Amino acid sequence: MKHTNYPYFDFLEFDPEKRANPSERSLWIAEKPEGGTTNENGEVEFTVPFSCQKNENNIEKKQGVDRQLQKLKLTAYGENVLRLSLGEVYPDSPMLSKDLETRRGPLFLEQEEDIWTIRDDATNTKGEIDFAEELISHWSDLLPPPQDALKATFYPKGSSVVSIQDYDQFFPARREAFSLAYITGEEGEIQQTYISIKATHKERFCGTGERFSKMDLSGKTFWLKNQDAQGTNNKRAYKNVPFYISSEGYGLFLHTSYEAKISLADHSSRSVQLLVSEPRLDVFFIGGDSPAEILYAYRQLTGFPSLPPLWSFGIWMSRMTYFAANEVMEICERLRAEDFPCDVIHLDTGWFRTDWLCEWRFHPERFPDPKGFVQELLENGFRLSLWQMPYIAEEAIQLQEARENNYIGPRKSTGLQGGSNFSALDYAGTIDFTYTAAKKWYQDLLKELLEMGVACIKTDFGEEIHMDATYKEMDAKGLANLYGLLYQEAAYEVTQDISGEGIIWARSGWAGCQRFPVHWGGDAAASWEGMAGSLKGGLHLGLSGFGFWSHDVPGFHGVPDFMNSVIPDDLYVRWTQFGVFTSHIRYHGTSKREPYSFPGISEIVKRWWHLRYALLPYILESSIQTTNSGLPVLRGMLLHFPDDHACWHIDDQYFFGDAFLVAPMLTSEDCRDVYLPEGSWVHFFSGKQTEGPRWLKNHKEELADMPVWTKEGAKVPLNPKKVNHTGEIDPEKTLELKIGENFKGIWYWMEKNQFANG
Repeated sequence: MKHTNYPYFDFLEFDPEKRANPSERSLWIAEKPEGGTTNENGEVEFTVPFSCQKNENNIEKKQGVDRQLQKLKLTAYGENVLRLSLGEVYPDSPMLSKDLETRRGPLFLEQEEDIWTIRDDATNTKGEIDFAEELISHWSDLLPPPQDALKATFYPKGSSVVSIQDYDQFFPARREAFSLAYITGEEGEIQQTYISIKATHKERFCGTGERFSKMDLSGKTFWLKNQDAQGTNNKRAYKNVPFYISSEGYGLFLHTSYEAKISLADHSSRSVQLLVSEPRLDVFFIGGDSPAEILYAYRQLTGFPSLPPLWSFGIWMSRMTYFAANEVMEICERLRAEDFPCDVIHLDTGWFRTDWLCEWRFHPERFPDPKGFVQELLENGFRLSLWQMPYIAEEAIQLQEARENNYIGPRKSTGLQGGSNFSALDYAGTIDFTYTAAKKWYQDLLKELLEMGVACIKTDFGEEIHMDATYKEMDAKGLANLYGLLYQEAAYEVTQDISGEGIIWARSGWAGCQRFPVHWGGDAAASWEGMAGSLKGGLHLGLSGFGFWSHDVPGFHGVPDFMNSVIPDDLYVRWTQFGVFTSHIRYHGTSKREPYSFPGISEIVKRWWHLRYALLPYILESSIQTTNSGLPVLRGMLLHFPDDHACWHIDDQYFFGDAFLVAPMLTSEDCRDVYLPEGSWVHFFSGKQTEGPRWLKNHKEELADMPVWTKEGAKVPLNPKKVNHTGEIDPEKTLELKIGENFKGIWYWMEKNQFANG
């Protein structure tokens, strides 16, 4: 649809050609409440009238149409969360923590003529409904007065203020936003709901999922619809999360799994606007004195990340794909022989009888003894990770069983596109994880592999499902975004049950998926732009509740030749450095990724791999912190310096745990600008001290080093000796490195401890 520059037709997506026939869809806008009460659950309920509007540029009431009365409910959870809901909310949402109801607190309504006040049991003001008349100095009757409108302000915590108000306009009928609204279809049923939040001219926003965008998202509109993003440099997203953080001291979680649209001061710079494609509206306003506190409260709502096992923090080696057991063993033997530490070997699409034909069974000739193969890997310190997907192929041996038992959603059409378009549409059906029997059937397929000793399942795809299918407990529109959560939960649960270790390797995501780590950033181009886009995605994902995140080093696919373009040496090294300072590090892509395949830089890479293993005690310490706080391992600068305006705009450097400030090299020029916030900073490789705040313009680093600083006085636990894998790390021998005047750089420390080569 072409832009009209009117909210009716652009943000709400009414068809401007159908103005003469407005019966197809109708907009209903909230007016001031007509009644309010505190119910038996300690929630405040309002009776709110909604008036029908004309389908025109000028937004005016449609005459002769009765208003509709709806119930609007406000609920409090703890000290800093308020829930505003219109319509029936999900009674048993998989997105929400199971203990949410234990934190519910009572609210009380006080009604006066000009204002209704909502308080908690400590008499804190939690909300106000404004009935006061606007101050008017009458001069002209040229234009009619504005419509009656709902004006409400909520205070989830202290100074955190969230206002929904209607007067975002040029003149009364030329409105850019509405406080609360819904849209009905031809039969009068509610199809979409809408809310807008007042925005200020200085407000900044972050979050909304794995967004490959600038740090400050103000002035942008996003469709919250999961899809195969096919890279990290576009508006598509594998992981959408209906949650954002505002620099004004609040977060907003839109509790839905349906497609939604969010304008962060874009369609109107005075409003955040949310449109969700379902008949209910359920939003949580989260207050906090810092973004980290807001994230903590969001995780209280949707779940905290669990702690992955220690071995998962080691090096993962993969490509698309290894095809045989002897090929894998040769790679493992060479990694060990050439002193490259490694913990995980990943088999991608080639371990089946036919490449990409997912049947959860090893090829009988190329992998003649799967159990022996897995055990031999384990004896040499390698865990095995396996690729699979949640779709059943037309040629799969399980297809008939899946169809007969409705383990895949029955489809209206069975047409296949053919070939691999990296899409659900290539396959005969989607496993129905809303159906308990189908979930168990899938888990039994994995159970046989896990009992062999397989350590991790790569839960690839899941962003898209067959929309023409019928699913047991949800309609396809409600399931599509939520599918990744149900899929990943199934694989995570059976892995934990069999191995005692909770881990998957996942690509899709939605609210709540952070409970099941680890997630990686998808199919980035092996280019500087792909690396920069990956970092942006990881930063926003960390600001959306996720704690553990990775990316394919040094990018997944070649450019311009998808399968065969040569990876530049400097890109391989710089992406390795970025990976060392990420919660998890995996090498993967469409061509060779093993470091010895890059002889010109393999010794540099080896040194960085050993640094990774030296840092593992610190990474584990930071990871434990991630599981019980609001902090991810890889953190946007604003999480540590929320009052520093520059940090709300920096998307190419980050904090790695508490101690490290990391600025990856994102070009082949070996120099970049770096911002050091307030404090004393020590360069991690040279030991040079610098005072902040300041910009380091054109800061240069040779290929073997990286722009990384630590806080002066930081204490960094390190593993002091070389190992081949994490099983050789002795936690009793961990050393604490204090960063101070006598620190001469990490390479000096490692050489002193006879750790690194070169």
